[in-house]
Amino acid sequence: MHAKRGLNLDRVVLLGRTFEEYTLYFDIDWEMWRDRDILDVASGVSSFCAEANALGGRVTACDPIYSMTPEVLRPKCEQDLEHVLGSIFGLAVYRWEFYKDARTLRGYRERAFKKFLEDYQASSSARYVPGSLPNLPFSNGQFEFSLVSYLLFVYGDHFDLQFHRDALIELMRVTRGEARVYPLVTFEGERCPYLDTLRDDPSLREFQFEEVPTDFEFLVGSNAYLRISRRP
Repeated sequence: MHAKRGLNLDRVVLLGRTFEEYTLYFDIDWEMWRDRDILDVASGVSSFCAEANALGGRVTACDPIYSMTPEVLRPKCEQDLEHVLGSIFGLAVYRWEFYKDARTLRGYRERAFKKFLEDYQASSSARYVPGSLPNLPFSNGQFEFSLVSYLLFVYGDHFDLQFHRDALIELMRVTRGEARVYPLVTFEGERCPYLDTLRDDPSLREFQFEEVPTDFEFLVGSNAYLRISRRP
């Protein structure tokens, strides 16, 4: 058994990402997406929902933490950020072309969770819905686009193949257009082995999978997202 090269996480951590980062992860053309119903699954303390809606979008965020109050979530955000930042530097599985240094990375993460908490406290519950894969509290085809970042594939050690299969089926149940998943590598910077198995899975034969390259890479190999749509 080889030594781990990446982050050693015993649970899913609360690290927020910004609207800017989402547009890079998922190659989002906001002018095209602005008037669409969008679901952000496992959105945690990311600020994509807050920022997108402030720009006139229609984004719903879904995560089990939305049953908690802002007062409970704030210290969790701060603790998880300190834990990850204290572990990430010096690891060979990260490329720093975008973030440059620790101060810049911290700035993105703090800006995300603070913007999230501000909007979460001020918004109606309709925008932030408690729930988790593989059982989402939405109707069939409710959203045109669905996004999942930093849950599927990257946490391959925590969620098994059956979970991924069930999660993708459920994701597409609530999505009438396409879903996008990012990243496609584990925290070791290795392509998740579930990808090829799921692509050939008979229970997913109605869907087509396309790995779409992007210009963004922080975790080694994270320069692509998975686009899932229904076969014509």
